Amino acid sequence: MRKEIDIFFTGLSFFTRIPFPKWARFKKEYQHEAIKYFPIAGVIIGGLAGLVFYLANLVFPFNLSVMLSMGFTVLFTGALHEDGFMDVCDGFGGGWTRERILEIMKDSLIGAFGVTGIVFLVITKFFCQYSISAVQLPLVLIAAHSVTRMFAATLVNSHQYARTENSKAKDYSQKLSMGNLIFTIITGILPLALLGNIKFFLILIPVFLCKVLLGRYYNKWIGGFTGDCIGATQQVCEIVFYLSYMVIINKVL
Repeated sequence: MRKEIDIFFTGLSFFTRIPFPKWARFKKEYQHEAIKYFPIAGVIIGGLAGLVFYLANLVFPFNLSVMLSMGFTVLFTGALHEDGFMDVCDGFGGGWTRERILEIMKDSLIGAFGVTGIVFLVITKFFCQYSISAVQLPLVLIAAHSVTRMFAATLVNSHQYARTENSKAKDYSQKLSMGNLIFTIITGILPLALLGNIKFFLILIPVFLCKVLLGRYYNKWIGGFTGDCIGATQQVCEIVFYLSYMVIINKVL
């Protein structure tokens, strides 16, 4: 039990701005196992984002409350996934060979593709959340952040790690054990039950397809995934989640 607590906080301190507790024990080998807690970190991130929205909406207009919630999410995660998304936009947009794409993605500078991509991403995410009712939005945020992180985490098992040199994400290049993979999938899917209708589980289909298509794209150009690809996958899948939710609300229910 103590080991699992240490692994959990190892993951939480990486996926969010929550500091690693002084009483917990950090071991480098825990970083690989910690990815199984990616969806649970999503529940925490989505839950706090939903709480920020709920409290803000008590005193501010709906649109401003959505923006504050989105801003909190970026601050709480340290823009970890947004940074990965921008790097992927720059790398795949500006590179034409595997080596050049990986080189651009590792560069700390942001290019035109990255700026254009993140602007489009933020605007799309805002209008998606703005189109969801104030009552449902906090629950949708929890489910969206959990499900999309689950699918991003499964890249570790479905694809090969693309880089051969040392990198921050190389600790996550090993495949999860079957038990940890099942745990990741279950904890990622369960929050969908918060949405109150079994039809919302249909969201898993387009989000899964999004992950598969992105994975194939990564494989085609760089032969696998990187840490940036995990972040980009989470962000794109989040957009697909919101769009799928609105389709179900407007066309199915």
